[in-house]
Amino acid sequence: MKKGILIIILLIILGLSIFILRPYLTGKVIETEDLTEYTHTKAICNESNFCQDYEITCKGNTLIKTQPLTGAVIQHEENWKDPRQTPENLCE
Repeated sequence: MKKGILIIILLIILGLSIFILRPYLTGKVIETEDLTEYTHTKAICNESNFCQDYEITCKGNTLIKTQPLTGAVIQHEENWKDPRQTPENLCE
């Protein structure tokens, strides 16, 4: 009889603990005012098909900053055509 009462009390305590701690046991969305700023890399090519990778920071569709990545360059052949649809759009 005492074991049964003890088990019931422990189950009640466990249930209440889970209910109280539930918000801390699951993932939460981080709420900020502005989630639209992001950074990515993209190759920028000139008219002689010399391409360099840049780190590009955008806020929505607005360009914030570009920074070249050291050593991330390639010189394509003269007749090479850029296969990207819109390579000039840096913040798509």
